[in-house]
Amino acid sequence: MKMKEWSLDERPREKMLHRGAASLSNAELLAIFIGSGVPGTNAVDVGQELLSSVGGRLSGLYGLPAGKLMEHKGIGEARAVAIAAAMELGRRYMAEESAPGESVHDPEQVFRMMLPVLKGLRHEECWILYLNRANVVTGREKLTTGTAESTLIDSRHVLRRVIEQQAKGVILVHNHPSGSPLPGEADIRETRKLQLALKTFDVLLLDHVIIADGAYYSFEGERVVRKGL
Repeated sequence: MKMKEWSLDERPREKMLHRGAASLSNAELLAIFIGSGVPGTNAVDVGQELLSSVGGRLSGLYGLPAGKLMEHKGIGEARAVAIAAAMELGRRYMAEESAPGESVHDPEQVFRMMLPVLKGLRHEECWILYLNRANVVTGREKLTTGTAESTLIDSRHVLRRVIEQQAKGVILVHNHPSGSPLPGEADIRETRKLQLALKTFDVLLLDHVIIADGAYYSFEGERVVRKGL
């Protein structure tokens, strides 16, 4: 059924105006960006089909290029760009909410802090958290952006930034788009290399946490924790 044939209070835009955004399903929210459907399929159905193609989860749309979105029936360039922009805005909002300032004492806190930043990415990113003597996060930044399978760490750059930030401890965090948080040989090698380099400046590498959406691996704890998210 075409949406113009729906009652006014059931159409996504009108429903949002009268009942609020929380009253809409994910497919209905996507329909607002999609605008209109295609012959035989309304915008809500297009949104539902798009969600189904990524396992029914919004996280499947995070980082999805506009070109990939355009492969779906009813998603043209303008609509694909709008959806991709909405996903990125949501990710940035969550990243702001997990901003530095708290005292970190275990990898669970690191996971919660960085998951909004790294969740759903289809490439690896390596981030660093700077901490003071009280283990309070005084800053964080992205060190590198890699491929779907790896990212490289420049120890000299890290040392320079640690000195500039006057950090007393650091925590490395990176993601595994593969879904497995287990460290590879390169992860282990780079972690040891950076740990030794930092030690010469009396700075501690407190942990290296690998995040894979609903799970993480802590080098300090040497174990995988699955959160079932």
